[in-house]
Amino acid sequence: MRMPEKDKKNIHFCTFYQIIDIFNCLAKDVFMSRSPEPKSITNRVVQDLRRSIIVGDFKPGEKLKIDTLKERLQVGASPIREALSLLTSDHLVERMDQRGFRVAPATKAHFEELLKTRCWLEGLALRESIATGSTEWEEAVVIALHRLSRKDRQLSVDPDAEDSWEALHKEFHMALIAGCESSILQRFCSQLYDQNIRYRYLVAKKANYQSRDVSLEHADIVEAALNRDADLAVSRLTDHYRKTGTFFSSLYD
Repeated sequence: MRMPEKDKKNIHFCTFYQIIDIFNCLAKDVFMSRSPEPKSITNRVVQDLRRSIIVGDFKPGEKLKIDTLKERLQVGASPIREALSLLTSDHLVERMDQRGFRVAPATKAHFEELLKTRCWLEGLALRESIATGSTEWEEAVVIALHRLSRKDRQLSVDPDAEDSWEALHKEFHMALIAGCESSILQRFCSQLYDQNIRYRYLVAKKANYQSRDVSLEHADIVEAALNRDADLAVSRLTDHYRKTGTFFSSLYD
């Protein structure tokens, strides 16, 4: 018995949509099981290594062996090599000729050079922010100061608490210069800040800030900035950095 042409068309119609459904399901399965994009893996490795270097998990001058990092980070060699190359531009990692990578050294001379450069660049960026910053910039600075003031400064305590304070501290200092109309200058200042944090962690066990009211120093900088007094704000910012710099340098003696 021959099947009517109408029924044949219905079968073809159903089969077509069934095939589409199968392809959709297969595509979904492939998408859901797809490995992370290579760039996202590299970015994660960069962030993990940056934090580990800054907080001192890797000591200054320590060789960064690819095989060791593969086991530690559970990734392949390629994203590790790419991440280490990227971190050389932040001056947290150094490339050794034909011998791989190592953590950048930390010396008193380097810290003093870093401090001088931070005072120059952040002073310039703050001056630009005061000259061109909007009402939104002012509000962001006030909010950043408020968030930071709610965190007690405690060194040599739980690492998670210290990380939380450091994140808010960087957010505050970057907010001060966010009104500067130079993303390049802001990026340099961010890199210098990260290099400076390394020294804070390296001397954390010796540090004692009880003789200083750091929260008041922050508030005084903000007061001058909001009053659009660039000379006073920059003076207070650089004095704030130099007090910390003098203290850190004394710990290297």
